[in-house]
Amino acid sequence: MVFLKSIDEIILIKKSAILASKTLGMLSKEIKPGVNTIYLDKLAESFIRDHGGIPAFLGLYNFPNTLCVSPNNQVVHGLPNYEPLCEGDIISIDCGVYMNGFYGEHAYTFEVGEVSDEIKKFLYCSKKSLYLGISKCKKNNHIGDIGFSIQSFIEKNKYSVVKDLVGHGIGRKMHEEPHVPNFGKKGKGLKLKEGMVLSIEPMVNKGSSKVIFHKDGWTITTFDKKISSHYEHNVAIVDGKPCLLSTFSYIYKELNINSLEEDIFQNEKIHI
Repeated sequence: MVFLKSIDEIILIKKSAILASKTLGMLSKEIKPGVNTIYLDKLAESFIRDHGGIPAFLGLYNFPNTLCVSPNNQVVHGLPNYEPLCEGDIISIDCGVYMNGFYGEHAYTFEVGEVSDEIKKFLYCSKKSLYLGISKCKKNNHIGDIGFSIQSFIEKNKYSVVKDLVGHGIGRKMHEEPHVPNFGKKGKGLKLKEGMVLSIEPMVNKGSSKVIFHKDGWTITTFDKKISSHYEHNVAIVDGKPCLLSTFSYIYKELNINSLEEDIFQNEKIHI
């Protein structure tokens, strides 16, 4: 069942999503060669609790940590550990917050030190596909429109979308209906309605779309061991159009990145 949210409920989801965004912003200045991901995980837990939230992933489905940290060829759901990050790595960090009865979630793939131009292009295309998907989150569009826009752009650039993992609705539960695949056909699937809140999250592989699910029950890696990326925003359909509830602006501020990519997805009704 798909739960449509009121403006007041969407504002509460945004508060959780923004705290997740602020957490990733705080972490962005800590991500450097030599740092281990247990350290990042502890920083995130303290930051979320200090700002009135609860780490949403910690204990969810028995997950043991605050963050999902997935370096290089790990796709999602990676477990924090003591292995140091290295120059030229990439690392996807997924963070969730529970607050005021609602969940928010946010993910970004970070560069560790200096990375190659080839990796920069891959990450640029992955993130651009996220916003192409978000642009289709309009009343009377279909779930397939979102997936088609992501998939077609990614495959045009000779990369692949993961088909074993999908985005989802979000609200009083972390994972709600509907499923939001990063692939699909125009005009197919569930029709989008006012008040839907979705986690749009392209998981993009540099090589094959195939993945391996590991015996720890969490870690997922690319089949061909090539790198993978993960970007995620929470998006509400308000006045028939996509409205961002999360933001990369806190990351961009720390990393001195100038961007106007989020400006068209704002709505004055959803203000905190």
